[in-house]
Order: sequence, then structure tokens, then C-alpha cells
Amino acid sequence: MGHLVGKDIFRQLGKKIDGMETRAPWNNKLHALLKELYSVEEADVVIKMPYGLSTFEELVRATNYDKIELRRILDQLTAKGLVVDVWANEEYRYTPSPMIVGIFEFTMMRMGTNLNTKEWAKLLHEYLDGDDDFRAANHGGGKQVASLRALPHEEVIKPGDYYEVLDYEKASVLISETDKFSIGLCSCRHEKHHLGEKTCSVPLGKCSQFGQAADLMIRHNLAREVSRTEMEENFAESREMGLVLGVDNVRKNARFVCHCCHCCCDTLLGISKYGYPNNIVTSNYIAEIDDNACIGCGKCAKACPINAISMVAREQQDAKRKQDAQVDTSICIGCGVCALKCPKKACALARRGTRVIHPETTFERIMLQSLERGTLHNQIFANPRSVNEKFIRAFVGGFLKLTPVKKALMSDGLRSRFLAAMKDGVVKQGKGWLLDI
Repeated sequence: MGHLVGKDIFRQLGKKIDGMETRAPWNNKLHALLKELYSVEEADVVIKMPYGLSTFEELVRATNYDKIELRRILDQLTAKGLVVDVWANEEYRYTPSPMIVGIFEFTMMRMGTNLNTKEWAKLLHEYLDGDDDFRAANHGGGKQVASLRALPHEEVIKPGDYYEVLDYEKASVLISETDKFSIGLCSCRHEKHHLGEKTCSVPLGKCSQFGQAADLMIRHNLAREVSRTEMEENFAESREMGLVLGVDNVRKNARFVCHCCHCCCDTLLGISKYGYPNNIVTSNYIAEIDDNACIGCGKCAKACPINAISMVAREQQDAKRKQDAQVDTSICIGCGVCALKCPKKACALARRGTRVIHPETTFERIMLQSLERGTLHNQIFANPRSVNEKFIRAFVGGFLKLTPVKKALMSDGLRSRFLAAMKDGVVKQGKGWLLDI
């Protein structure tokens, strides 16, 4: 493998990861991070892997590795979370992990002894937060699709709107309809702990996984299996602590929920500290203040994790109320944390005027994210080593990166037709099982 280093294999690896649904712009910080996390042989395998899910036999053909050697390297990569193995269509299939959700989370969720966790936290922080490149590439320019959506606390939705709450907007339904659960370390809090920036008392172990994701995390010692009751208690504790629930941005088969605090969560800090309101997709609700019931105590503003509520002095102050709570509707994510802390129930979640359209499945989310970030051609023509695909991938990629094309396909008028065409394509390829993951 020594000859590969001379070809700057980690630069090739960076290009591969940058071609996924989450962009990873190249710089010296990314080079240092990849060199720390991947061995040379691991990097070589990931570079040669097709995008998307591949069987072991497909990987043998794509990488040209001996089966025993490839199995050994894949076991190393999946144990680190740098490659994800998913049970689909009656066998395990493998895909490289994107930067988010993937490399960052799984690296900081690893458990065990003799792990270089403090160094990993430092390198990840320097790359993801050291400058604006990563955030701008993934959340700038008015992008609409993110990996997380806000999951509203059901208890604070206005009674008049409650009957309209859909199942995918309820944590209680997610728990009741799942049969396997796991809880692991919160990657953000774990990172901030090693950086000396964790100022909250929230436990490290709260990140929740469900179903197929729980199975994956348990198999690789990235989380511990828990009962339904323990998962319900985990959510109840988060409600009492006023944590934001950030769920897998899909309507069907959501696999994970983050329990986010204002001081550690990189997603929330992306809004409050760095000014990227699309870091997380809003729920279909927004905070609303009942002016007649509000006493101006300011507890809602203090509780808001992204500073979307401010207290403004009243023109006509009285002994009972000297300030008003004002909601910045341009950044409110509809989490309901503010309402949890309101002593007079004057703050509640009300239905947004325009419904937010969340992707139905993981397949839809990846297609839409890839389209927005200019990497959809890699999902369509997934094999990076195919000579036949090389030209068409470059041609289609250039076309799909055109701003008018992306805007048109993401528009309300064409979005559903675009997704229908993508689904029809995978069905015709005999990969209809992808639509159920």
C-alpha cells in the first residue's frame, strides 16, 4: 500500500466523501482528519466502493480485493462507522459513510478503551467549525433539505391543532411502532466534553436509535440496547430538561432522534452562532404567544435554544407586566421547548401557515439532498471505477449543477415528478427494495 500514499490517497478519499449527499469541501483540516481516522488500505477500499448500497460480491468486483482481505478491511471500517452495513433484500449491503450523518456521529459515539477520542474531537471540530466552508456548502444558498427535522413536543401543541398532528410528528408514535431500541453517546456533547466546552448537565448517553438503525448500532458497539420503557423514560427526561428533539428528516421509518441542548448541539449552534437557519428543517408548528395570558416573565426566551424569542419592553408598563415576548418567525424551528417552560401556558405551538414538506423516505431525502448539493449524478451512476459511466456521469453532473435546473426540480411543481422518476428508475433496475429502507 506504500505506493498509494505517494498518490495522495487521502485527497482521493476526500473527493469521494465530498461526492455524497453531505458535501465535505477539501482543505488541510480534512486531510488531517481523514489521515487520523482511516488507514491507507481502508481509504483505498472506500475510494473504490460504489456510491449507494452494494453487496459483498459487488464490492469484491469493484475493489479487486481478495475476499478474505476485503472482509477484514470491511469489518474494520464498519466497526468504526466509516462504512455502514445495512440488512436489505435478504443480505448485508455496504455504503461509505458521509460526513453527516455518519463520520462525525459514529466517530464520537465509539465506546471502549484505548480510543483517541480527544484527538478525534479536536480534528472534527477544527474541520466542521474552524471555518465556514462546511456550513456554507451544506446549508448556505437557501438550501431546503437537511438531515434533521425538528420533532415537536406533543404536550405543548395548541388543543385546537392537536387533532391534525400527523403520526410522523409524534415521538410517542415513533416509540410505540418500533420493536428495537438503542441509546448511545451524543456525538456533539461528547465532542464538546473533550473540548472543554460542555456547560450543561445533560448526560452524554441520550442519542436514540430505532429499528434497523438500532440493530446496526448495537452490532458495532456504538450504542446499547434498551427496552421500550427505558426509551420512553429517555424522552421524558429530555422533556423535563427542555431539550430539542431532532429526528431523522423522513416521514416513514425514522431511525434516530437527537436530544439537543443549546450549548453543545452543532445543529442548533449553526443557527444561533453561525446564522444558518436551515441547519435543521422546521416542524409544521411555530411558537405563538397568547398576549392575554403572558405575564412577561421571560422564561420562554431563556429556554429557547436558538434565541428565537426576545423580551421587549412594553410601551405601557404596569406592575404585572413590563415586557413582551416576541417570536422571530424567520428562525423558529417549532420544537416547543419554549412552551414547556411557560408557567402560564401562554406560549404554545400553533400550526404554521404553510405546511412543511418533509421527505417521505430515506431514499427521497438522499435524492433531494444530493440534488441540492450537486452530487445527484453520483447516486445515479454509482460506480466510480466504471469507464462506461465516467463520461455520462460528468455530463449529467454538469447539467444537474445548473442553478435553474436545481431550482426547477426542487420546486413544488416538479419535485414530486422528479422523485417519481427517480423511484421508477430504481424499480426498473431491480432495486425497488431501496424505496423501503
